[in-house]
Amino acid sequence: MKFEVNDKVEVLDDALKGIVTHVQGEVVTIETSEGFSLDFNQSELVKIEEQQSRMISMNDAAFSEILREKEQSKRPKPIRIKPKDRNIPAMEVDLHIEKLVNSYKGMGNYDILNLQLETAKRQVEFAMRKRIQKIVFIHGVGEGVLKAELDFLLGRYDNLKFYDADYQKYGVGATEVYFFQN
Repeated sequence: MKFEVNDKVEVLDDALKGIVTHVQGEVVTIETSEGFSLDFNQSELVKIEEQQSRMISMNDAAFSEILREKEQSKRPKPIRIKPKDRNIPAMEVDLHIEKLVNSYKGMGNYDILNLQLETAKRQVEFAMRKRIQKIVFIHGVGEGVLKAELDFLLGRYDNLKFYDADYQKYGVGATEVYFFQN
C-alpha cells in the first residue's frame, strides 16, 4: 500500500492512530493523536478512509455515552437476607489457643486447656447477662479433650442446650449453645 503525507493511518498490531508526516522508502513516520512521532514499516500500517474514521469516532462516542448512562442508572440493590442466614449465631468464640493469646510458649497442655475453659465460661456468662440467644464455640477436632471438657462445662447449666454446630459451615470442630430465654 502506498502512503502519502497527511494520510490517516492505524497500526495493525497496536491501538495507535495517527497522521503520516514523512515517508522514506518502506519506513513511514506517523504522528499519533497523543503527539508522538513513531516510525513503522509500511506493512504494519493500514490507511483509514475519512468515512471510516468518522464512523469509528462516532461508535467510540456512542459506546462511552452508553456506558455513562448505565453507570448512572444503576441503583444499589437492597441486600436480601436469605432465610437460612437469618439464624446465623450472634456470637462466635474461637477457642484455639493461638486466637486467645499472642504467645503460648512455656504453657503446658493443662494451662492451655484451663485458659480455653475459662474463656468459654466467661463467654457463656456474658451471653446470659446480655440475653444473647446463640453462641458457637469453635474448638477444632484434635483429640477431643477440649470438646469433652466443654460438654462437661455446659452440662452444668440448666437454662441452655448444646449440640454440634452446622456441619457445612464449621465441620465437626464446633459446638452451638442455645440459651432459653424467659
